[in-house]
Amino acid sequence: MPRLADHEERRSAITGAARRVIARGGLEAATFQSVAAEAGVSVRSVQYYFGTKREFLLATHRAVVADSGARLAAVVGTLGTAPAPRDVVRAILLALLPLDAQSRRDAVILGIFHAAALTGPDVESGDTTGAPNYIVGVVAAQLRALRGAEADEKTLVADAEIILLALGGLAQGMLTNDDYAARAPELVDHLLDRVLDA
Repeated sequence: MPRLADHEERRSAITGAARRVIARGGLEAATFQSVAAEAGVSVRSVQYYFGTKREFLLATHRAVVADSGARLAAVVGTLGTAPAPRDVVRAILLALLPLDAQSRRDAVILGIFHAAALTGPDVESGDTTGAPNYIVGVVAAQLRALRGAEADEKTLVADAEIILLALGGLAQGMLTNDDYAARAPELVDHLLDRVLDA
């Protein structure tokens, strides 16, 4: 009987192949046949591990989000035992921006999924909201630590949402504008100055 690790490795190899196909040709290019060819496995294997196109697309999205989360955790982990809230928020934002080849490819893929969620049918808007909602919660918690327990909860959440939305716009802008990419840390600091010091 195959080990569970073998199954996870095969699933990971297939979602890795799907990421490459999607980054090159968009969601429409990610078929059972194209992903199987990219992964070097049979179409039947892709169907066995994921069942439907929607399932392997959502598994691919989750893999990209998981990698982003791992980058975020690694960066926040370097801040020490009691980092300042602003430092935590800044680290989170920079960790999520496309500042290297891998995170740039992931940003392209997430952008493709976002566009697909607007038009369907394989991806719906609710399929892609988990990670953004989590980030809003983490940023709001840091704002709460910065402003104190008496801070207005609606304002904390709204400010966290503004930060996330600005980050999303900056990430997409960086994919097509080298000036934004070069100035990303400066723009993040400007955003934090405007929101955190308001």
